[in-house]
Amino acid sequence: MGRSSDANPAGVTPEAASLSRIPFSMVETKEVDFLVIGAGIAGLRAAITLAGHGRVLAITKEQLGESNTSYAQGGIAVAMSGADDIAEHWADTRSAGDGLVDREAAEILVAEGPPRVGELLQWGTSFDRSAATGELQRTREGAHSRHRILHANGDATGAEIGRALLARAQTEPAIELMDWCTCTDLVQNDHGRVIGVRLLHRDGARLTVLARAVLLASGGAGEVYSDTTNPSVATGDGIAAAWRAGAAIADMEFYQFHPTAFSLAGAPRFLLSEALRGEGAWLRNDQGERFMERYHPLLELAPRDVVARAITREGMPLPSPAGGPPGVGRPVYLDLRHLAQAQPELELAARFPGISAFLARYGLLLSRDLIPVRPAAHYLMGGVETDRHGRTTLPGLFAAGEVACTGVHGANRLASNSLLEGLVFGARAAEAMLAEPPLDLTHVAPASGGVQASGGVQASADPLRPDAASIASIRRTLQAEMWRDAGLLRDAAGLNRALTCIDELALRARPIDASSSREATELANLLVLARLITRAALAREESRGAHFRNDFPQRDDQNFSKHSVCVGDEPVRFAERVL
Repeated sequence: MGRSSDANPAGVTPEAASLSRIPFSMVETKEVDFLVIGAGIAGLRAAITLAGHGRVLAITKEQLGESNTSYAQGGIAVAMSGADDIAEHWADTRSAGDGLVDREAAEILVAEGPPRVGELLQWGTSFDRSAATGELQRTREGAHSRHRILHANGDATGAEIGRALLARAQTEPAIELMDWCTCTDLVQNDHGRVIGVRLLHRDGARLTVLARAVLLASGGAGEVYSDTTNPSVATGDGIAAAWRAGAAIADMEFYQFHPTAFSLAGAPRFLLSEALRGEGAWLRNDQGERFMERYHPLLELAPRDVVARAITREGMPLPSPAGGPPGVGRPVYLDLRHLAQAQPELELAARFPGISAFLARYGLLLSRDLIPVRPAAHYLMGGVETDRHGRTTLPGLFAAGEVACTGVHGANRLASNSLLEGLVFGARAAEAMLAEPPLDLTHVAPASGGVQASGGVQASADPLRPDAASIASIRRTLQAEMWRDAGLLRDAAGLNRALTCIDELALRARPIDASSSREATELANLLVLARLITRAALAREESRGAHFRNDFPQRDDQNFSKHSVCVGDEPVRFAERVL
């Protein structure tokens, strides 16, 4: 699979990484005050706030530390240089978002970012500092107007933030951390209020957890594509569960493809941080030409969607003579050799230790070699529709981080705003959750008869035990189809072909009990996510940000300067904001 897969990226000790304190064999239902699904930056930051106000349970699908947060290399964008920097950070965020950024959400992000990062510093987060002055080092990345990106350990910022937050959470006795649990569905009472979740432990045991408020902080869905920088846990579980429960899902057509994932046969699509281009790396095609001047005046520091499409076009196969079959794609390279020659004191291996160690496995050096790259699915701008406090359209349900759609990223996320979003809106969601009423179990709806596998497709009355080979085969086919027809470059014919394929795969998956194993649940969720992405992409007949239609290559503000919204199987509609 195309993903980076280094084990235990956050450096969590084996003892800390196995904190399933609740013995499944002893309890089938548990009540807490607050339930957090996910233990990345948004979930842990929320749990820390909630801990002073009741019992908190935070669950994660694998060991603690395994989340998209821990794979974030580039850094965290934060305006710590005063009012001018805050204003410029907002302007950069708005510009990158290509006309769809929610103004108030972006203002909250940039204004509340500095004090939230200040908390991280108080809690022991070790951001990189100047050896000479001791001041925080700031770098610049694509579409930023100034140096405002903080890093940790060169290219392991997310892992360091995750480590610090986990250590802080473990000091709170009110927080229980439970790993190796998959959320199969939300629990609602007969008024539609979300009052808990159903969990499946890796040993096959089941648990229902009830809470006065539930936060989805379960991350993104890069596994819907064959090529992704995400870890294997990123299967859109929170979005799919919210959709099944009837929540509004927004902006699913906007999937960001990182321009520079490592591209070598047999190697994972390891992320090669935007910070490389921030330091001055160039992009070259197979002729050795720097080509970004043909696409954007900011060259290699153009917005990610522009750079990703430029690399894709430069890497397309040349036309075959006499109408023959297309050739293989042409290589595109990241080049830092000129930096090593001009600034030998830069010490690229020390500046980017994680990336350098990865490349060394394949005999490559940043200072000596051209590094082959191509885009890969990286970040979902859409998700569960929320207001500025993490409230969804379902009472009792909140969302923060990549699983949520606050509108802060618009159609294209500004580099290094993702960690900041999880930090800021995780805290805001927690504060809003405190206002929820005590748990009322007098109107609990009966348990559902099965988990929907895709748009309206229900597990059969006589489900089969999951066949691992069948599930894996369906998953690979889905990922390849989504990459081909609902990926970086789209058109109506390809998107309709993708929908047909998704329907056929859903029928193949129908005999499988979607709640019987983690793999079966993930497949059901990926089918939901694929359909949501494809339907929204087909409905938006324009090109904007990360969504590019070959058949509608221009931005259309008259008809589409709005957000796409999906609720159940209703037709996609466009609205200013639901919340």
